[in-house]
Amino acid sequence: MLAIVREAYENCGMSDLMRTAIRTVRKPKELDGFIRLPLRLYKNDRNWVPPLWAAERSAYKTGNNSVLDRSDHALLAAYKDRRIIGRLAVYIDPQFNAHFQSATGFFGSFECEEDRYAAAALFEAAEAWLAERGMNSLRGPINPVAECWGALVDGFDLPPVYMSPYNPPYYDRLISQSGFRGVKDLLAYEADAGAGYAIPERFKRFEAMVAARRPGITTRMIDTRQLGRDAEHIRRILNASVDGNWGFVPVEADEMAAIVGDLKPILDPAAIWFVEDGGIPVGCCLGFPDINTIIKKIHGRLFPTGFMRLLLGVKRIRDYRLWGLAVLPKYQNLGLDVLLYMRLFERLAAKKVRLEANYILEDNLRIRNALEKLGLRAIKTYRVYEKAVPSS
Repeated sequence: MLAIVREAYENCGMSDLMRTAIRTVRKPKELDGFIRLPLRLYKNDRNWVPPLWAAERSAYKTGNNSVLDRSDHALLAAYKDRRIIGRLAVYIDPQFNAHFQSATGFFGSFECEEDRYAAAALFEAAEAWLAERGMNSLRGPINPVAECWGALVDGFDLPPVYMSPYNPPYYDRLISQSGFRGVKDLLAYEADAGAGYAIPERFKRFEAMVAARRPGITTRMIDTRQLGRDAEHIRRILNASVDGNWGFVPVEADEMAAIVGDLKPILDPAAIWFVEDGGIPVGCCLGFPDINTIIKKIHGRLFPTGFMRLLLGVKRIRDYRLWGLAVLPKYQNLGLDVLLYMRLFERLAAKKVRLEANYILEDNLRIRNALEKLGLRAIKTYRVYEKAVPSS
């Protein structure tokens, strides 16, 4: 802690230093302050969307979050004058470290006032916690509760879609000043039929060409009567097609079950498609309505009336998120990813859909080129950071 104490003394003054403390969250009242901190930080931000508060609180409790349940973790809070001003979750995912043969720790749930010392103290406490457990690097933000990756560094004029991050512009500075470097940017692309977007005509000719050359290739929507079966198809395709991508860890059955459970109440079959060869799924795309547009109106509260407003309003949503698109390796470079996108967009076009595709790795040129040829435009950038953890 000596380096951080010295820096705090030089930049913030001794009074600020002595009034700031980092504590591990253990009591229910402390957890309530940890969860509710964003309410104060974003009270004047018109783009911020609250979480579903009941789900947020539940996710930090044992048995409700597959990542935290398998991971050694701690919730850290920064206090000044007995008032919480910053927070983060630090955790060690054994599944990630086994897959990559690494000793990496993660941070997520990061929120902080524009206070360089408070942020640095939170990160130093997280590093010390990881060092005690033999980790040699710290990566994030990767939120184990909301499935959010990265800090927003471009695109602050737009609200977040469901299960994606949002934060003030100064977070990049706080994280960088704490010794982190950006290791990967993730992009979001947009196609807005309400603003005049349409699939370029040449791709309709491409669809006819695929049908002529590969008559066994067909497409279908998800079958809600066989949801478990189709969810397993999605998991199998994702694990086989994305393995080797930066930061990707194979999705376990319990994680897929959790994703399906979260999305089932808002599932729209028109946004989930398979491409099949001889009736066997070989590619898939997973989209869903952006319920953030409703969550904002109900202020994140499902009770007493929010849940019904969500269920009744979801069919009227025109904003969608494309969460994943994958094709088995032997079927890549055939344009089947384009075919999936076309099916999804064409089926939703009557709604004048605004579709946001994320996250797209900055160096995934195959997917980026496909989206850009389809006329989508990049609108947001999220950044994942990393730094070495000094040995204890």
